Amino acid sequence: MRSSYGIAVALSAGLRLTTAAPAPRAESSLLYVTTYPVGQGAGKLITLKQDQTSLQSVAESDSCGPFPSWLTQAGDILYCVNEAWGGANGDLSALKISDDFSLPKLSGGQTVAGPVSTVVYGKGGRGLAVADYAGGGVDTFNITNPAAISLIKSQVYPAPGDNRPEPQNQARPHHAVLDPTGNFLVFPDLGADLLRVLRVNQNTLQYTDTKSYKFARGTGPRHAAFFKSGDKTFLYVVCELANLIQGFRVTYNYDKTLSFSRIYNSTTHGGTSPVPAGTSAAEITLSPDSKFLTVSSRNEKTLQYTLANGTAVPSDPLITFSINAVSGKLTHVQTAPAGGVNPRHFSFNKDGSRVASALQSDGRVIVFERDVASGKIGKAVAEANVPGMPNFVTFKQ
Repeated sequence: MRSSYGIAVALSAGLRLTTAAPAPRAESSLLYVTTYPVGQGAGKLITLKQDQTSLQSVAESDSCGPFPSWLTQAGDILYCVNEAWGGANGDLSALKISDDFSLPKLSGGQTVAGPVSTVVYGKGGRGLAVADYAGGGVDTFNITNPAAISLIKSQVYPAPGDNRPEPQNQARPHHAVLDPTGNFLVFPDLGADLLRVLRVNQNTLQYTDTKSYKFARGTGPRHAAFFKSGDKTFLYVVCELANLIQGFRVTYNYDKTLSFSRIYNSTTHGGTSPVPAGTSAAEITLSPDSKFLTVSSRNEKTLQYTLANGTAVPSDPLITFSINAVSGKLTHVQTAPAGGVNPRHFSFNKDGSRVASALQSDGRVIVFERDVASGKIGKAVAEANVPGMPNFVTFKQ
């Protein structure tokens, strides 16, 4: 499967920039990208500007620290975590979004080691929860005043104790997700094969650990997405180690806990056939209209993508499913090239008409068109090579 488009090349801020034929709409948008470092350098928070004909860097920042790995926007504040490879702790920073594209740091706080995901929670969006992969824990922060964010609680979960090799030798929460009611935080724990569930007091921002859902050992739940359909709630989990998508009907119990009944189980490609050796599932995202679910799969290299300069390169897939609003079952819609190797993260713009893909191994960010009605990803609108290894990309809200 191939994707090709018109070519234009420019050099700006150290990036090799390539662009496509004009997009249907003459709108301008910003994207934020975080990168891991290559060699002895430091990662960056990069601001890209996409207009009708180009994708170019307009700013770089080191405000997140040398190992930025996740961004959450809340109004005019961008919360960024520094994964701090090899460190005893990580960092959370509150950055001010400014008209001149600068992102000055307002305040910060220390996390458990290896923060990789954050989510806003609580009444008025006054809390922020962090998943700490390397340290095996979670943190919660009070972000009522972004200029003085403060730690509420950090905790580290015990190791499973069954002497499995890395990465399942310890607890490894990988994603922080808020349920549709705002009363529960869930954390897929790749190391312990658990879905950890915390009941939240939305006023005080405190939480209580409740019963977890247990996956079969070796599944490796990585990221998750809730889907609300009428009076039904579903949860979909992408599992990195087993390369599965598992779907659950969620029940809100009288004892203020959650129960999960599995209603769907397939490989990341929607069937039962084994995926290529070395494959590692990554991201799962619900479309803005809640009609489709897309996942990314790393290191398959089974597809092909044609760069703007005409070079054909191996590509991993972005795989899209439609969601049955009654049963919660998934139906495969499309397997499209992500634009290169190792799509660690991707995101939709506000109306779902664009998809941005961060190719960690190729040092590339690509923006694709997307048909909102069919859910299918179309031709590339723009691409840019960025310094380092891009691990996260999001459209500015």
